[in-house]
Amino acid sequence: MELFNNKGKQGGFNIISNKNQVHGGYGAGTIDLGNVSSIIVDEETAVIDIGAMHAKSAVEKGIKFSANKEDVPNGKTYWLVWVAVDQAEGGAYYAGVTACEMLIDREARRGWKILADHVNKMDYAMKRRYILEGLGEKEKKNLRELLESNNPMMWANSPDELKKKLS
Repeated sequence: MELFNNKGKQGGFNIISNKNQVHGGYGAGTIDLGNVSSIIVDEETAVIDIGAMHAKSAVEKGIKFSANKEDVPNGKTYWLVWVAVDQAEGGAYYAGVTACEMLIDREARRGWKILADHVNKMDYAMKRRYILEGLGEKEKKNLRELLESNNPMMWANSPDELKKKLS
């Protein structure tokens, strides 16, 4: 399933359409998430999981989260990666990509994440930034392969900054 295909219908998830004609009042200051998608990455895989838009990805379901990392001593590291896409003269490209860390212990049904970091990183992706610090070599490789295979043209159109950060 190609979530980043903008031909005909928008991929991703819309909260508010950009067709809002309101100037002030209700609807002012709303955001359009129509060009943002979420990917869950670990050392083994990278998968598009649109459920992460609402903290309901496959790895997050059934997990009680804490803001204290010490509460999850046996947690496995996962990365929520926000991907924003945009159009340029050459076609669509990956315009913003940011990564947020999570620890999840499936057996204990406990996890750690900083919600404010997740929200801020989504905002940074929408503002066309590439923030991938913390990702290990395996995670970078998995993310790069997913982005390349999901839409080779979008990968080809993406800035060298992104390609360098994922190499």
